This record gives sequence, C-alpha cells and structure tokens, in this order.
Amino acid sequence: MGFLMLVLIAGAASARPANPWTSGTVRYVTDGDTFRLTSGERIRIADIDAPETHVRQAKCAREIEKGRAATAKARALLDGRRVRFQPVGRSYNRVVARVSLEGRDVGDTLVAMGAARAWLRRHPKPDWCS
Repeated sequence: MGFLMLVLIAGAASARPANPWTSGTVRYVTDGDTFRLTSGERIRIADIDAPETHVRQAKCAREIEKGRAATAKARALLDGRRVRFQPVGRSYNRVVARVSLEGRDVGDTLVAMGAARAWLRRHPKPDWCS
C-alpha cells in the first residue's frame, strides 16, 4: 500500500506543468519580438526573431527599416491587450515565453504578418539584410 501511494503521488506531481501559463496586460511593445507588461516584466516571444531597430544591434540600414515596421505591427497587435504566456527560459533580463492572444499563438501571428521569422534558439538568426 505504501508503494502504491508513492506511485500515485509521483504521478500526480508529474502531471502538473513545469511552467504554467499566466497572464498580464501589455504596457508597451519594445520591438517586434519583445514587450513589457504593466507589472514591469519584460517578455521576449519564444521561437521567433524580428529585425532590430537600433543601430548598434542591426546589421544594416534595411534591417532597421524592417524593424520599425515589425515594431508597428506588434504594437497594433499587442498594445494594451491582455495576453497569456508560458515561460520557457530567460535571455538578457527578459522572460522568454510562448505568448497567446485570444487563443492564438502570437509568434505564429507575427510570422504570418511578416513582422518576424521562425527562429529556434542556438540556430543562426535570420538575415534581415538580404
């Protein structure tokens, strides 16, 4: 009976997600793949990359232009909206998370809008200059 109880407890513990989904309201969009919540928390959307908007980070002037357009699209989609997110890691003092808006994956939406490209961590980033 003791062994069975341990198996049941272990099974129940493993059924809980390691990183549960939570929610927050977007205060402002930093760029095409990063935003800040009203709580102050910075969120980097997982599995996508958007072009950079800052001269020190961008590889060419064309990337900055694309970055500004991507930021505008992300702002139109997210500013002031309540989102759900599931943390999957951290990067540069930001929570990296899967993000959902009204049941739709925000990363997939930004890719479909042309504001971002699919990108998996530890893989080469997309080239926004060619």
